[in-house]
Amino acid sequence: MKTVRSLLHGEIIRAVTFVATGFLALFLFFDVVDELQNLARLASQGYKLQHALLYVALKTPTHIYELLPISVLIGCIFVMARLAQSSEFTILRTGGLAPLKALGTLLQLGLVFVLLTFLIGDYAAPWADRQGVLIKAQFQGNLTVGQTGAWLKERQADRHFAVNVRSFDGISHMQNVRIHEFNEAGQLLAITSAAKGEIRPGVWQLQQAEEKSIRPTGAPAALRYSAQKHASLDWPTEISADMVAAAVLSPERMRTWELFNYMRHLSSNNQNAQRYEIEFWRKVFYPLSCLVMLVMALPFAYLHFRSGQIAGHVFGGVLAGISFSLLNNLFSFAGNLQNWQPWLTAAAPALIYSAISLLGFWWMVLRQ
Repeated sequence: MKTVRSLLHGEIIRAVTFVATGFLALFLFFDVVDELQNLARLASQGYKLQHALLYVALKTPTHIYELLPISVLIGCIFVMARLAQSSEFTILRTGGLAPLKALGTLLQLGLVFVLLTFLIGDYAAPWADRQGVLIKAQFQGNLTVGQTGAWLKERQADRHFAVNVRSFDGISHMQNVRIHEFNEAGQLLAITSAAKGEIRPGVWQLQQAEEKSIRPTGAPAALRYSAQKHASLDWPTEISADMVAAAVLSPERMRTWELFNYMRHLSSNNQNAQRYEIEFWRKVFYPLSCLVMLVMALPFAYLHFRSGQIAGHVFGGVLAGISFSLLNNLFSFAGNLQNWQPWLTAAAPALIYSAISLLGFWWMVLRQ
């Protein structure tokens, strides 16, 4: 059994590596073509060819993360179909390789692909994406969200704060910061604006700050307006650099733990976290799709092939992989619009394809 496992695992790993490399080369070629347009547009700001190539190279982990389940499906279909055509899998079945043992052997390898997908998607891809964004920010300006910047909320004791950050460098430095302070009744108490700011643990250090406040004087219905300017002002807060980056960057560029923390922050401040909850559960379930792809590919080993049929089945695998990716994106957008349960929205594509895979495995393998 150890020899059989080594044979199947080795063949599948080589095929998946070959398929992933081919897809990756195609995607990187398209990225280079797109960056040539930016190269001409940003040339006056100092954006050169080496910057464009480095930016494209930093997108490699994200592409690998997106392509790995599809590559697993196509590579495994090719291996299973080739073993069936050459009658090698028939020999393995004669030697005692039962369907459930074959499934278990593939799932063992699938766990390796699941772990690899998770590590790339949760560590390598977010880090590389942020480095690429920072490279672009040097020539395009700091990270921004439209004309209004990023908005965050925080509650401290009996005070509520609405914070606006116009631009952020992705690490700790901000520009054009505004902090609106409200009481429990929703009345505006103060507005603090600063030209620059730096995020440190537990505090924001604001430079060139101006604080405008409206405070009660003690007399009935009497308020006192005051304005103060500060060269430096410390504002205590639990809003971290990761939370600001989360508000500026898309959720796809965030790690699972960062998404979880940001979800809790939004929920504690009574903000809608639906988009981030769906992305969180997508990151949880997406690596498991590698197991689904291996189950889908196994029945191809039990088919009878004639010459020239492998290409057709591999093409069918490509279509199945593309349809899975489209369904995954479709459920993400639909769940966000219709306010579906986040974990079910993220798990639905994998559950649908798992049911199809197990039905095909039962019909084509166990039922025979």
